[in-house]
Amino acid sequence: MTADRAPRPAALRNPRSGQRRPRAAAVAVPILAAGVTAGALLGGYALRPSRPAAAPQTPTGAAPVVRTNLTNTVQVSGSLSYAGADTVVNQAPGTAYTALPAAGAIIRRGQRVYEVDGAPVTLFYGARPQWRALSEGVVPGPDVAQLDRNLIALGYGAYLTVSDYFTGATAYAVELWQQATGLPVTGTVPLGQVVFEPGPLRVVNVAASLGATPQPGATVLTATSPVPVVVAQLPVNQEYLVRAGDHVTVTLPDGVTTTPGTVTAVSSVAMASGGTPSDGASPGQPGSGGSGGSGGSGSSGGSGGSGGSQDTVAMTVRLTHPAAVGNLDQAPVSVNVVSAQAHGVLAVPVSALVALAGGGYAVDVVHGSGALATRQLVPVQTGLFSDTLVQVSGAQLAAGLEVEVPSP
Repeated sequence: MTADRAPRPAALRNPRSGQRRPRAAAVAVPILAAGVTAGALLGGYALRPSRPAAAPQTPTGAAPVVRTNLTNTVQVSGSLSYAGADTVVNQAPGTAYTALPAAGAIIRRGQRVYEVDGAPVTLFYGARPQWRALSEGVVPGPDVAQLDRNLIALGYGAYLTVSDYFTGATAYAVELWQQATGLPVTGTVPLGQVVFEPGPLRVVNVAASLGATPQPGATVLTATSPVPVVVAQLPVNQEYLVRAGDHVTVTLPDGVTTTPGTVTAVSSVAMASGGTPSDGASPGQPGSGGSGGSGGSGSSGGSGGSGGSQDTVAMTVRLTHPAAVGNLDQAPVSVNVVSAQAHGVLAVPVSALVALAGGGYAVDVVHGSGALATRQLVPVQTGLFSDTLVQVSGAQLAAGLEVEVPSP
């Protein structure tokens, strides 16, 4: 028996096939910052010292010390949605709506949004709504430049330069576009002939009815962008983990498939559990829980707290590969946010840890094999935990050594 560990049997069995004392048993996964020593564990792992010499021993095996990357994450619940919210209003005079899109339709630049008296109202991209007819002689303005950009993008602006001035080249480009789309060729753009929206539209709801009389300013339809996004409710005590531009992964509704994404926005307004703004909400410290990266994986719920609801802020994530979600809408997903990372560190299985009688932890390094194998108890400091691996450091540790672990 040594002074720095709990009592152990005098006779040692083969570490690969013999028996050994019980090891550290992992019962939960805490979030730990890299470099935290073993004495600072947040109650997630229950570590047991060796049993007395007379106690039964457990079968053992060996596992390598590896150099790897470890990552802890917190998991936040969210749902798939679509970016943006647009309302298309009518500006075209006429007798009746003669064509309307279906809910779910995707409309892109140069395509018909709807139709009045048989004449299409076409989608152009731009932040400024059309508020006047455009023709030669109009006062220069950014709406003219917006028109120029669309004519060029659609292939009608070979002789056109983007400017705030409606020139002869602009009128010629308008004529080419009108001729190609079956509109009266006038070289002018009447109010209501086009609809300017920031980008493509995904129709959500059609407010107008076929045959109804168009009214200026009346809502024709509501739409979103066709770009899928994830909106998640991030507990305010974990808000400090996330900034716009951060990379995250999203677990899709099947619970297995993941796809990368980028945080595009984090709301500055905290919401109470009932969905109403909360006054005075401020970030706090995270609770325990985490998941391993390269060396292992796991997760912790993002709801935080113990036994009660808490304030949240909305986090929007844009998917790197939108096609990964197919046609899903309002489907539940999980967003995995990195809370701590350790790169190029030594790691061993969590079950390799030995709780020392005097406090702290060690691992049994196995030397040799077969009947001649011996064990050396090596003190270690622990760092980042995953659900399978733990970061360790010690003067006598190196990648490639083997440590004793309980047999499966």
